[in-house]
Amino acid sequence: MPAEKYVTEFVKEAGFSPIPDRAIIVTYAPANMSERVVKFFSNEFFALQMCQDSLVLLPFGRMSFMLKKDVALEIPYNTIRKVEVKEDMFNWRIELDTDEGMIALSAQQKELSEWRHSGTLSVGMSGLGSGIMGSGALKVANWHRSNLDATLEALKALPGRREEIA
Repeated sequence: MPAEKYVTEFVKEAGFSPIPDRAIIVTYAPANMSERVVKFFSNEFFALQMCQDSLVLLPFGRMSFMLKKDVALEIPYNTIRKVEVKEDMFNWRIELDTDEGMIALSAQQKELSEWRHSGTLSVGMSGLGSGIMGSGALKVANWHRSNLDATLEALKALPGRREEIA
């Protein structure tokens, strides 16, 4: 499973300037309970990386869970009108109102991330080396958990950057 450095490296290779410690794991947020069930089985996850002028989403493989070098979506900051971040059960719902329409993403809360996909994707095997079993030779940082609070705050501040960038 990828270390955060691979997210940064892939984003740089795609021509973007990543902001350090501003990457988290997201999925597209379901609109209702039926879609929530479908999304649960789809295993579609992305690394959301905040860059100098835009948000970039890199997909994880559905079966391999390895990060792909493809940019699935770029959202320039100057197209974001409003950002709402709200608690949604065990997740954070991130709603980006853009010039193109609403984009709703979901990020797993950090408290349980070692036991869920965000921990698995940002550390490796759930719990192993994440620090929840104590420190040791296998200790690896869960970058989703480490970056979540600051990234959510930075996302909330994005509509103010619309004027700065334009």
